[in-house]
Amino acid sequence: MDSKELLKKVKKIEIRTKGLVNSMFGGEYQSAFKGRGMEFSEVREYTFGDDVRQIDWNVTARNDRPYIKVFEEEREQTLMLCVDISPSGFFGTHSQTKMELAAEVSAVLAFSAIQNGDKVGMILFSDKIEKVVPPKKGKSHVLRLIRDLLDAKPTGQGTTIKEALNYINRLLNRRSIVVLASDFQDKDYEREIRITRNKHDLVCLHIVDELETELPALGLLPFEDAETGETVWIDTSSRKNQLQIKAKTLENQANLEDKFLKMKLDFIRLRTNQSYVRPLITFFHRRLNRY
Repeated sequence: MDSKELLKKVKKIEIRTKGLVNSMFGGEYQSAFKGRGMEFSEVREYTFGDDVRQIDWNVTARNDRPYIKVFEEEREQTLMLCVDISPSGFFGTHSQTKMELAAEVSAVLAFSAIQNGDKVGMILFSDKIEKVVPPKKGKSHVLRLIRDLLDAKPTGQGTTIKEALNYINRLLNRRSIVVLASDFQDKDYEREIRITRNKHDLVCLHIVDELETELPALGLLPFEDAETGETVWIDTSSRKNQLQIKAKTLENQANLEDKFLKMKLDFIRLRTNQSYVRPLITFFHRRLNRY
């Protein structure tokens, strides 16, 4: 798309997502993603009811009366958006492609993060690392991330999730929030998922399109795999073919969800033909119920 059309799309996403952040997602984000931990703030004189385990014995000895250490939550965190921009992401049968849905949800999370004082960075990947944007704060930075996502032109053809996760694990030294957005048309990345989950707060967004499940009856059509370039002809009017494709797709989706549940991963499935608001709200509430 040209620069004028790109800016128009960025502005449209900004208006829509900032409204959602201000009305519902900002507070949910802060509650769902706790700070990294507690840091020392000050010492003060002990009062009845204070936790005796927090008594600072050195200060107490110097003053002949008890003092306790006061800690505050270290709020600032880093949100790293890890987005699959392989060719299959540019598929979509409704008003938006899978990539455009990924961009809008990323915008919601990014605006929520900066509203709460967090930094946001981004990694775009296909079968290789396509682009890295270091974490920063500020509205202009988030708008840049949205623009880069909408204007992404992958040079790779496939998807290699494990390479993206290996890169993140080398890049981020401190525990961060990592959001992995993909259609997960890949395999052999379970080890890297577990490593990332142990090091960081990992959330997986599975982005799908209705046509991947419901095949319309349009006769004999060529289907090209966006990531391999292989073309096969399928009779879309065949009820048998429709049912086989639907069953296989649903099986793959169920297997993916089961895999992530066994690994105790946060997992959200988003569809291009449905609003992402309810799945995100459900996810935030599910996290809050853990605490």
